[in-house]
Amino acid sequence: MAGDLPTATDGPRPAAPLPVPRLTTGLRLHGEYQGGGFTEPRYLARRGDGQVVQLTLLLHLVAESIDGVRGTGAIAHRVSARYGREVSADNVDYLIEHKLRPMGITAPPGGDGHPVDAPRSDLLLTLAGRRVLLREHQVVRIARSLAWLHRPWVVATVLTAAVALDVWLFALHGAMRPVLQVLDQPVLLLAVFGLTVASLLFHEFGHASACHYGGARPGPIGCGLYVLWPSLYTDVTDVYRIGRAGRLRTDLGGVYFNVVFMLGLAGGYALTGRPLFLAAVLVAHIEIVEQLMPIVRLDGYFILGDLAGVPDLFGKIRPTLLSLLPGRPVRPEVADLKRSARAVVTVWVLTVVPLLAGELGYVLWNLPRILTTAAHSLSAQAADTLTAFSDRHFSTAAVGAIGTLTLLCPLVGGAYLAARAIARLLHRILVRPLSRRRAPAASHRPTPTAPHASAEQLPDAVHTLRRSS
Repeated sequence: MAGDLPTATDGPRPAAPLPVPRLTTGLRLHGEYQGGGFTEPRYLARRGDGQVVQLTLLLHLVAESIDGVRGTGAIAHRVSARYGREVSADNVDYLIEHKLRPMGITAPPGGDGHPVDAPRSDLLLTLAGRRVLLREHQVVRIARSLAWLHRPWVVATVLTAAVALDVWLFALHGAMRPVLQVLDQPVLLLAVFGLTVASLLFHEFGHASACHYGGARPGPIGCGLYVLWPSLYTDVTDVYRIGRAGRLRTDLGGVYFNVVFMLGLAGGYALTGRPLFLAAVLVAHIEIVEQLMPIVRLDGYFILGDLAGVPDLFGKIRPTLLSLLPGRPVRPEVADLKRSARAVVTVWVLTVVPLLAGELGYVLWNLPRILTTAAHSLSAQAADTLTAFSDRHFSTAAVGAIGTLTLLCPLVGGAYLAARAIARLLHRILVRPLSRRRAPAASHRPTPTAPHASAEQLPDAVHTLRRSS
């Protein structure tokens, strides 16, 4: 488009040229984001701290031409040949200083190669307080050993067996009977809880192995706090660089491994006749249903985002709502989406926002009663647990301890989220306006940049899994 880049500068060039630009330490350029729902191609770069940044073609070409040897003149010549339009050294200077460096793509002059104050995704409904359980090299070994389970003939066999299991369990045997047999026996309840925790970890192995099978490298597996509950996660941010089919395989890998685990539980029941295995199968079904809901950042959210080709659906809520207001122009954050992707995002926003707002309103309206009931239940549960310990009924005491944690986690998680939301609100009200007032009114470089030379962050692709209560 004519006019995107200036043919001449509006003022004199600085007397001293910028130093030879360098990329930040650990930066990797992944190329075009495949299967995206954007009208213009997007390109991905992953910083050394793991943050994925979304670039337009021009910014990607500039970053790709930076090798620590070329000056801005040589970079401009190389970019012009590939971009198909004239790009001057002034343009390159401006893009590096005002676009790439603030996003942590290029290193500051005289620095050690690490980005300075590079922004990261700071999303409210994301995993907080992460702690690594399995490091990356351990996860890679596990993923490599389990990748064969994603071969098409194995997947077909597993799904066929799962359908047969469900027909037998729900239509012939009865799914609630084993649950009722387990509920009044604390030892069996503990066994079901242990199997459920094992299925949660195996779920994460499914994401990691699917990531490896698709040609990406899985990161660590850990735990954190998601909304109100402790959760497991697998860092599979590297899937952004592979195709849509590989991303969807990774999204579905956790649920698929839940199905594999259920078949193992059915085998345990066939060998022992213990109803606890079938009770754990029913719990696994509930976990699968929860995971496939695309309301919060569980597997269903990533599945819908990859189907639409939009990596961060939550980031589109505000611009979508503003674009729907009468008389308001379409926000650029959604104007660059394809028609099909924009339709999916709009329907999702109009569904999710009322649900989340209604749930939040219900909780706030009933908050005093909820807190009173939770405190009473927590006190009674803790007293019963201590009594069971003193009477040496250790299995009952262990079940009580789990119940106490189940009541305590939402209270702690709710307090944490409330504090985080208040801190974000105060930062938006107090800190941001102050920083804007301190910012210079105009850049010392008069060279304007192209409308297409924008950068946008992508969130870490981590699949969170809420623990079963």
